[in-house]
Amino acid sequence: MFRKPSVPSLTVGVRWGDWLIAACGRGSVEHDHRLKPVPPGAAGGTDFSLCAALCLLAVTLNGQTPSLEKQRQIESFEKVWTTIRDKHWQKNPGGLDWQAIHAEFYPRIERAKSDDEARAVIREMLGRLKQTHFGIFPSAVYNDVETGGGGDGSAGIDTRVLDGKAVVTDLDPGSSAERAGVKLGWVVVSVNGTPLALAIEKLKGDPEIHELALERAVHSRLTGSIGDTIKAVFLDGTNAQVTRDLELGPERGQAARFGNLPPMHVFFESKKLGNTGYMRFNMFLDLVRVMGSFADSVQGCMQCDGLIIDLRGNPGGIGGMAMGMAGWLVDKPDQRLGAMYLRDATLKFVINPRAEVFTGPVAVLVDGSSASTSEIFAEGLKDLGRARVFGTKTAAAALPSIFERLPNGDGFQYATANYISEGGKPLEGIGVTPDVEVKLTRAGLLAGHDATLDAALEWIRKKK
Repeated sequence: MFRKPSVPSLTVGVRWGDWLIAACGRGSVEHDHRLKPVPPGAAGGTDFSLCAALCLLAVTLNGQTPSLEKQRQIESFEKVWTTIRDKHWQKNPGGLDWQAIHAEFYPRIERAKSDDEARAVIREMLGRLKQTHFGIFPSAVYNDVETGGGGDGSAGIDTRVLDGKAVVTDLDPGSSAERAGVKLGWVVVSVNGTPLALAIEKLKGDPEIHELALERAVHSRLTGSIGDTIKAVFLDGTNAQVTRDLELGPERGQAARFGNLPPMHVFFESKKLGNTGYMRFNMFLDLVRVMGSFADSVQGCMQCDGLIIDLRGNPGGIGGMAMGMAGWLVDKPDQRLGAMYLRDATLKFVINPRAEVFTGPVAVLVDGSSASTSEIFAEGLKDLGRARVFGTKTAAAALPSIFERLPNGDGFQYATANYISEGGKPLEGIGVTPDVEVKLTRAGLLAGHDATLDAALEWIRKKK
């Protein structure tokens, strides 16, 4: 227990807890012991995070030592509230009096009888923003998102969750999976004895988990340290179980760095499908190499019937690269892909046309794992009438967002900017709706068909 400090001339009858609560933010103690908050910026106002700490001290001084669980609940609440106050792109987040929001919700956190109740209070507080990509993930679910092999080693398998199953949708050339005879359309049943179905069911059952996070969580099970071996059980094309021991090798592409981020492997693929150019790259990173490869591919296809830019599975990266790439496809000056709004700045995605641009049909392929810069590029060209989009709705994650772990173990996601497309549409929480919706199916993959690519090729053929 703390020893009571010596405080001069306290009013008789006011408890230590009441005195400390009254000291926070110049509030006054009423008969129900609740604090009247002071408007933000008022003279003598005090940061509520300090107030919370004093209130915890007050409870202790009153002989009611808060449990460790309660302390973590309050610390988690304060972390979320303070982060929104300091990092939201609006000074008044969601147009709300954020200080008043604290005054409303803090007593409810104090009264919460369990982590589930506290989590519900924080989620309700975030819900007042009426904005997406502000969410709380229960610790058990967040652990499932983070849990996996991890590391730079890859078996060369890409998957998508189709009808609740992890289905192989792509194989890296020369990878251990390809050498072992794994085929598109096979279902990954388990990795190292751990069934994937249970993790998929749990993650899909939480509304805060979006498709992009689900796909990443599943993919992480197929990674590890280079040189390790994983034992993967599949359902083949006849639904027979087959087991493959897959050695993990370096990820496809070349390692690239950006800022303080860890190295990431980036690949760029370009080829011709008949007289149609096809480009695919997995991230908007490795600026010099990828931009150079994109330029070379477009310049080498000026007489092509059309171009296909495959952004499926591309989570984004450097936003400025979308403007540079669009400059090879848009011949009119003063065109924009949209604008991103931060608290103290606005970034306009202005396109600078090249001296020679490709003027033929352009198809952009997307899916639920296309995010951020991929969404900005696809929706921007769509709004300008310069591209036709094929596939499924994108991740609806155009904003730069951050995941952090809270003191109670839960995961906390928050966005730091807003994006509006040139057509006036916010992409966050909505995503890019394709002009032509085409869903991958296991049956199609087993038959060797890429329905999305086939639809784009057919559209370009008809445009000739």
